[in-house]
Amino acid sequence: MSNEFNYPILSLVTFLPLIGAIFVVFIRGEAEAVARNARWVALWTSLVTFALSLVIWFGFDRGSADFQFVEKRDWIPALNISYHMGVDGISMAFVILSTLLTPICILASWEAIQNRVKEYMIAFLVLETLMVGTFCALDLVVFYVFFEGVLLPMFLIIGIWGGARRVYSAFKFFLYTLLGSVLMLLAILAIYFSTGTTDVPTLMQHGIDPTWQKWLWLAFFASFAVKVPMWPVHTWLPDAHVEAPTAGSVILAGVLLKMGGYGFLRFSLPLLPLASAYFTPLVFALSAIAVIYTSLVALAQADMKKLIAYSSVAHMGFVTCGIFTFNQQGLEGAIFQMLSHGIVSGALFLCVGVVYDRLHTREIARYGGLANNMPRYAFAFMVMTMASVGLPGTGGFVGEFLIMLGTFQANTWVAALITTGIILGAAYMLWLYRRIIFGKLEKEDLKHLLDLGPREVAIFVPLLFIVLWMGIYPSSFTSIMGPSVQKLVQNYQAATQQAADAGANATMTAASATATTTAGE
Repeated sequence: MSNEFNYPILSLVTFLPLIGAIFVVFIRGEAEAVARNARWVALWTSLVTFALSLVIWFGFDRGSADFQFVEKRDWIPALNISYHMGVDGISMAFVILSTLLTPICILASWEAIQNRVKEYMIAFLVLETLMVGTFCALDLVVFYVFFEGVLLPMFLIIGIWGGARRVYSAFKFFLYTLLGSVLMLLAILAIYFSTGTTDVPTLMQHGIDPTWQKWLWLAFFASFAVKVPMWPVHTWLPDAHVEAPTAGSVILAGVLLKMGGYGFLRFSLPLLPLASAYFTPLVFALSAIAVIYTSLVALAQADMKKLIAYSSVAHMGFVTCGIFTFNQQGLEGAIFQMLSHGIVSGALFLCVGVVYDRLHTREIARYGGLANNMPRYAFAFMVMTMASVGLPGTGGFVGEFLIMLGTFQANTWVAALITTGIILGAAYMLWLYRRIIFGKLEKEDLKHLLDLGPREVAIFVPLLFIVLWMGIYPSSFTSIMGPSVQKLVQNYQAATQQAADAGANATMTAASATATTTAGE
């Protein structure tokens, strides 16, 4: 579509929220009117952005593995750096995820956020621009600008509208992710000085010197591992989730964590295939520890948000295992799981937000018996709980099944270890659901809690539909990501085979030289 008519629809989807944010800046009037208008402008801007992203989704050529809707303009010609945007089957899903969750987050904040509403909506719209830009960027420098820019609005969302320890959590989140990304910046500079370009498709075509790959891989890994987050650099996540407002937790778990996994898929595997193969045992080990350890920690939590936060670390451990299987099933499963987890974890944080807005506590022990007076809420919570534990018929099952299938082909022992995470996941999620929803409704303050209202129903219905749609008709998603994943696997196999052949030829040459020397003597 954009290739034929040269229409910059990706730029429009990326920067329309920023235009909306600028519009909100100039809203004037009484405080109540400003807050109301800011909410409506932010909501309509995010809805139009989502509608435009659906145009890209339906106009996407599902049979092609190439980048589509490509836009390329000179940005810094003297340094050969261009504004290069495009999407393939891997990034397309994350663009839709970002544009879907943003209006849901704005709706979820409609009544929960009462102070500095104008600034809050500006922060969310700027955040949407940066998220979409991260998944569309095809130049390392452009990617880095968007990737790091995400920190600023999220830092403000946690630090201004968060809980009692919001400043501590905001700085911890900012410093962890910033320090990891400094090493990635050094890697980008090293790539530029050694190749003369930061254009991702060009680097994919020509490759990077194998002697540099291990160091570059470790530098990228430092950034992406913190963002995922992988064990042991995951400790910022529970604090950030607990102190963030509900919508902040939704976007943090739903989109920001996926940037780490996306970084592995977009840069580590295609640009640094030999180093990726070399460090696969390290990733498997850290992923297995994350799945088991954080699942056990989740079982010990008394705070609903902390439990779901630790479950996110465990689920992302599955994702990193799937990414480094280097086979079609594992990679598709990892992408599918990231998409599913983005919806499910976001919905679970919304479930926590519903009761927190009513009772202002996240203590699991304070609840019980909510099925008696909140049946709609109990149903929504139940579906998301079942999706989180991987019940067949939900999106969570498809992703975990494909990851397990791919991991079993790559390493049987790793597959056996992460299987324990599925068992533990069922334990802590069902335990949480039983304590909140079932039992007798004995506490007096719980008896007066109201069920989901029209606005909350409007939030949960699309999420419930998508989770079930992903479980019942997964090929509607895998058909888009399939060709790009297949191309990624083929390029990886070609690079590793070429390196193996080069090593074999070098060995044969050395052996031949030794034999010649021996014969001469």
